[in-house]
Amino acid sequence: MDKLYKAADTRYQKDSVRHAGETGLMLPPISLGLWRNYGSNDPLNQRREVILHAFDRGIFHFDVANNYGNNGSGFGSTENLLGQILRTDLKSYRDELVISTKAGYEIHDGPYGTGTSRKSLLQGINDSLARLGLDYVDIFYAHRYDDRTPIAETVRALDDIVRSGKALYVGVSNYEKPQLMQAVKMFKQLGTPFVLDQMSMNMLNSHVQDSGLMDAVRDSKAGLIAYGPLAEGLLSDRYLKDIPAGFGIHHTNSALLADGKKALIKKLNDLNEIAISRQQTLSQMALAWLLIDPVVTSVIIGTTSVQHVDDNLKALDHLDFTADEVTRIRTIIG
Repeated sequence: MDKLYKAADTRYQKDSVRHAGETGLMLPPISLGLWRNYGSNDPLNQRREVILHAFDRGIFHFDVANNYGNNGSGFGSTENLLGQILRTDLKSYRDELVISTKAGYEIHDGPYGTGTSRKSLLQGINDSLARLGLDYVDIFYAHRYDDRTPIAETVRALDDIVRSGKALYVGVSNYEKPQLMQAVKMFKQLGTPFVLDQMSMNMLNSHVQDSGLMDAVRDSKAGLIAYGPLAEGLLSDRYLKDIPAGFGIHHTNSALLADGKKALIKKLNDLNEIAISRQQTLSQMALAWLLIDPVVTSVIIGTTSVQHVDDNLKALDHLDFTADEVTRIRTIIG
């Protein structure tokens, strides 16, 4: 029988939190996402070890979605896995945790198994709470922009979810600037506690900045939260010599290979040289780079390794960049 879990007394030793814009929501600068490899096909005890270790190291925000599980099947099983740990090891720490989930991508058959209609979101939050074993989540997101549902309907549903006590804050994910601005205007009219836009962001992908989305989030007094901050692992020392055929790059980063693998590998090696001079790994520097701007509330890492959790957290030991480093990095990434 496993011994009773007791969280490390040192978990808040660094006292490192960031506010989501000008809201009261606080997150650790590095959060743990459970998108891949945390489903029913995965070993519970090994995943439990990573989640509890992350909490011991000050990561108190865990990010899931209702359709996560087994990399495209077993929808909902990631929430079930996290729910088992929340019901047992982390039960007495609920008030310290920030749990976020989302609805919008496929979760079950039929027209209401996808999208952000009122029916989809309301039944989505109820089902997520049942799987997680919680009375409420801290953040509930519309996981994507649904062009077949009026934004006003999605916004009203999210507002009602907060008013029902099933979520404390709301966010949107994968909303571009025009959609975000429409939603924010309505959130403000309703007084909805909108706090975050979750987007694909990494050192090599400047879409959020170039599109004006970052400034729009800043103007809304909310925060950005980055998923895929290491570009599926490209921003690590694993691919400095070669990127294997069939590398599973996320669709939001497909442009990174536009000039071919050799050009991308050269960029990675040039960036790695700067990281070495900073006494960081490439991954640590890539995480630190996103956190330069305070509008970025947190970056969501995805890992099944305790060692990777520790390595990534070392990024927080060196968040400052010299003017020369910034110039060199911007020249490399273009």
